[in-house]
Amino acid sequence: MTEHVVIVGGGVGGTVTANRLVKKLSREIAADAVEITIVSDNPYHVYKPTFFYVPFGDSEPEDASRPLADLVDRRIRLVYDRATAIDTDEMSIGLADGEAIDYDYLVVATGANPRPEATPGLGPQQDGYHFYDGGAATELRDTLTDFESGRLVLSVIGQPHVCPAAPVEFTMLADARLREHGHRDDVEIVYTYPQPQLHALDAVHDWMVPRFEERNIETHVDFMPAEVDSDAEVIETADGETLEYDLLVGIPEFSPSSLIAKSGLGDSWMEIDKRTLESDHAENVFGVGDVTNLPTSKAGSVAHYAAGTVVDRIAAYVRGYAPTTEFDGDAICFLEAGMEEGSHIKFDYDTDPVVRDQTEFIHWAKMAYNEMYWLTARGLA
Repeated sequence: MTEHVVIVGGGVGGTVTANRLVKKLSREIAADAVEITIVSDNPYHVYKPTFFYVPFGDSEPEDASRPLADLVDRRIRLVYDRATAIDTDEMSIGLADGEAIDYDYLVVATGANPRPEATPGLGPQQDGYHFYDGGAATELRDTLTDFESGRLVLSVIGQPHVCPAAPVEFTMLADARLREHGHRDDVEIVYTYPQPQLHALDAVHDWMVPRFEERNIETHVDFMPAEVDSDAEVIETADGETLEYDLLVGIPEFSPSSLIAKSGLGDSWMEIDKRTLESDHAENVFGVGDVTNLPTSKAGSVAHYAAGTVVDRIAAYVRGYAPTTEFDGDAICFLEAGMEEGSHIKFDYDTDPVVRDQTEFIHWAKMAYNEMYWLTARGLA
């Protein structure tokens, strides 16, 4: 009997998991004892961190995607369709075309989706910008290129959001680019955050404070935008505070696929055990990446590390023994510090985050990783 592993989602978590499963279970696959399928509604794999560099002219939107078929092992079956339902009792997935796929083990890796239309200042008829898809990042680039004076506001509006370092990095890079082009004295840079400090992680907050001060970046904490008047170019918070802007860059609200709640896998985010990554609500179902409620960052590195745990546990089940591998909450995030300098932060469930001093080497290490990512997706790095 062939056991069928189905992975829903062709992003970082889904692709890395699939490729590693092929390596781990190569003997079983050769013996037709295991089959692996990816269900993806997009024939292209998108590496979303690339979009962050588009506004600064360092990347193009097309750099962020490659055909999924070019990244996965040929032994993986690809189904290009949208999963519309998961029946965990019958162990099957309903597809938009009306077909169904049965599974023995299921990995949900559907990610988190930006919702600018539900975020003050970023929806239709609003004039705020973001950088979480290629079109939006290009529009921001076109505007930022000609922005030489006025007030630039980076506002973290939605939480949780993917890549928690991104708003910090954008603010630092914007400062650096404006200085490089001789416009910094004519531009006020303002950073707002909806919590009582500059970042949810104490270590990042402590790292930011002196650097923002020396760069003359104005900050507002406990700042929770409730409404944005695009005509007046004013942000208003829930408690009545107002902030004027000339250029608004917002971090939008993110949400998981409606498939999660519809399938009973969580009220909103997919609810899983933080160590085993197995569903709280169904057997033989695993969650990887941003779609989950893991108490850590929604970052590609988390999905990458979590994939290894899921692969080991599924392999153990397939081979008939109790799995022992557990996820430690490993996360690593780079922090662009501007002017070709960068830092990084590494932590897990049991280790407090520490932000390293920025260096030119770390900046170029991040650039190298962005190029090398396509090997990571293939399971080669």
